Amino acid sequence: MRLVDGYPQPKRGGAGDRFDSTGSTVCGEESTGDSCRLRLRVHSRLLETLDLANLGALKPATVSAKVNAAIGETVDNEGRLLTDIGRARLVGEIKHELRRLGQLEPLLRDDTVSEILVNGPSQVYVQRDGKLHRTEVAFQNNQHLMVIIDRLLAQAGRRIDEASPMVDARLPDGSLINAIIAPLSLGGPSLSIRRFRKAHYGISSLVAQGLLTSEMARFFEAMVKARLNILVCGGAGSGKTTLLNCLSGFIPNGQRIVTIENSAELTLPQPHVVRLQAREADADGKGEVTQRDLVRNSLRMRPDRIIVGDLRGAEVLDLLQAMSSGHEGALATIHAHSVRESLARLEALMQHAGCSIPQGAIRYQIATAINVVIHLAQLSDGSRKVMRVSEIKAMEGDTMMMQDLFEFVLTETASGGAVSGDFRASGICSAYADQLEAAGLKSGDSIEPQSHGRQAH
Repeated sequence: MRLVDGYPQPKRGGAGDRFDSTGSTVCGEESTGDSCRLRLRVHSRLLETLDLANLGALKPATVSAKVNAAIGETVDNEGRLLTDIGRARLVGEIKHELRRLGQLEPLLRDDTVSEILVNGPSQVYVQRDGKLHRTEVAFQNNQHLMVIIDRLLAQAGRRIDEASPMVDARLPDGSLINAIIAPLSLGGPSLSIRRFRKAHYGISSLVAQGLLTSEMARFFEAMVKARLNILVCGGAGSGKTTLLNCLSGFIPNGQRIVTIENSAELTLPQPHVVRLQAREADADGKGEVTQRDLVRNSLRMRPDRIIVGDLRGAEVLDLLQAMSSGHEGALATIHAHSVRESLARLEALMQHAGCSIPQGAIRYQIATAINVVIHLAQLSDGSRKVMRVSEIKAMEGDTMMMQDLFEFVLTETASGGAVSGDFRASGICSAYADQLEAAGLKSGDSIEPQSHGRQAH
């Protein structure tokens, strides 16, 4: 097997090959239509005739001729009709794409794609509606893929090489990218792009998607307005940031909000928002600013609300201390697969931050700081659900006592992977009932039992 740039070169299929054995394509008619599919077919044919890695050295007339020929072959082979105006527009679009990000351009324009995952030159996957699909996109070789990665990183002011073979960056549109190359990545350069969603999803859209019920939405609104401290937990891709955005939307406009994130994803609609983002160290190991630094600084910024996306380090200690000492109404997310696991993770992070107080005291700090935990999950069919809403009531010995208010109970998983189930309210009176009522939760919106079978922790 031939080696290029330290990588074994995989065998790439021909222009007409379908890489997806299930028949899934990058942009079929169900997403962006025939024009997107045609562009991808033309790109595939151009791989056979153009050295895309050295495209800048080619004359514009040569590129135009090659593009025209590839369009003609594709149209003829697929029995399509294309007007002169349509052909001219397509030539211009493809030439523009080739000069920029090549085969990735159609994917980046496809609003149904939430993530793009490149595993070497011949494997490109996309995520749509929570599910991964292998695409027909392929690159000539590792060198060609590296050209595209370099162009992406140049937009973010970053670079990647053997000395720094792993890079995180943010594109101008807010999308997050991660690239890793040899000697760390053995099968070819790897690229991950998490698309940035500019649209602000309201809670009503999440209700329509089935992530929660309208009753739960009214309860969440009251929780935020009552200034309860809320922790949102879940696995990767479960919708934590989306829900955090919606919860943040309930904060009154007259309040000063400070958001703190490692990679800024929150898009709050309020007028008085200060957005802070952590910074990695430079190539010399200098200039790092951590989330803990930002949390500490935010306490000197007269915040009415502090919102932290993705708790993962020593900032947990400072945030919980702030919550316990008068900074009410804080919102945060954490990576965990259950309510109990999220609290255990908080405890572990506090210990790693150098908190030397006894375990019981750590748990007491957590119990007095966090009021409500919301657990999200992505199910096997790609749908996202609020699986459980729990309140922390008090401490009993060294144990945090909690009560469930809502839960999602699976009732059936069909052979095709579709999941069905019910949202069920426990019927238990909230420990913060008076605060919720003062925040506008009407008696008719109280938590009434919808089904039996409450599952205690």
